[in-house]
Amino acid sequence: MPNNRVRRLRELLSSLGGEAILITNAVNRRYLTGFTGSSGVVLVTESHAALLTDFRYREQAPQQAVGFEIVEHAAGIYATVAELLKKWGVAKLLFEDQHVTFAAYTSIREQLQPVELIPAGMPVEQLRMVKDEGEIAVIQDAADIADQAFAHILSHLKPGVTERQIALELEFFMRSLGASGTSFETIVASGERSAMPHGVASDRVIGSGEFVTLDYGASYQGYVSDLTRTVVVGPASDKHREIYGIVLESQLYALEHLKPGMTGREGDALTRDIITRYGYGDHFGHGTGHGIGMEIHEAPRLSHLAADTILSPGHVVTVEPGIYLPGFGGVRIEDDVVLTDTGVKILTHSPKELIVLE
Repeated sequence: MPNNRVRRLRELLSSLGGEAILITNAVNRRYLTGFTGSSGVVLVTESHAALLTDFRYREQAPQQAVGFEIVEHAAGIYATVAELLKKWGVAKLLFEDQHVTFAAYTSIREQLQPVELIPAGMPVEQLRMVKDEGEIAVIQDAADIADQAFAHILSHLKPGVTERQIALELEFFMRSLGASGTSFETIVASGERSAMPHGVASDRVIGSGEFVTLDYGASYQGYVSDLTRTVVVGPASDKHREIYGIVLESQLYALEHLKPGMTGREGDALTRDIITRYGYGDHFGHGTGHGIGMEIHEAPRLSHLAADTILSPGHVVTVEPGIYLPGFGGVRIEDDVVLTDTGVKILTHSPKELIVLE
């Protein structure tokens, strides 16, 4: 069966000045081949597509990397790469320079002489930005798991439990639904710690009358989700309600107006301008969102800093504005969305009205 991803990669070869490309990044290797093993490289030319791996995957590789020539490499993988390049008459080889250390580059260059190594940037990541229907369906499954976990965890949030206990319960529940793990280290930040955008779960005991921010996701069949909700445990003050209301207004506005053709910077402004108008611009320091897929942070970005990529249908991004007040706490509300021809389709559906758990 033709591999559309390999076809698209081949279309980039000549424009990048190469006759073949060497894929060493593990995520990109899986994206192109479907191979989930821990070791191997991919070599693609205009007429060849090979997965080089070792004896451990002799049975697994042909089952997963359908349409690829499976090559069991020698003790030194690049000695086998060199043999294939010579056999195929390749003189100019593209490589993923963003994923190769200088030491590795030096070693590869020596082993592949006289082949010329040409830095290719991140061509596979460029392909990965636009998700196909199958990818979107799996991300939706991962988002559904995260949504179910939020509904589940509400009954566990109460004064006297620790942030770490909540994080463990979230992970256990998501795994019970089929997740292979969490998308990243789960953030559970309560009270004044909720003013830390990346306040991963600690041993702090959750008190009464304070924000609790939950930022987590499910890893499912090679793809991830990313969900954030902020609740109040105990009575909510006027300040709690004010801050929450501003963040929610900005997030809902962005979800309504985000669309293809915008730059990531313009998408970011949808939330940032509202928060700034209320006087809290200095308390929203991170970007409005980022791409998700096989990794938790992918292109494109929604940011006020160097985010000029044009948003296109098939991009899957987060929309996650926040306000963080040191000594008091913070709010972040985040959903995963896919860009459509006219706007966005929201993939996460947990309730967003302020939840006060008393």
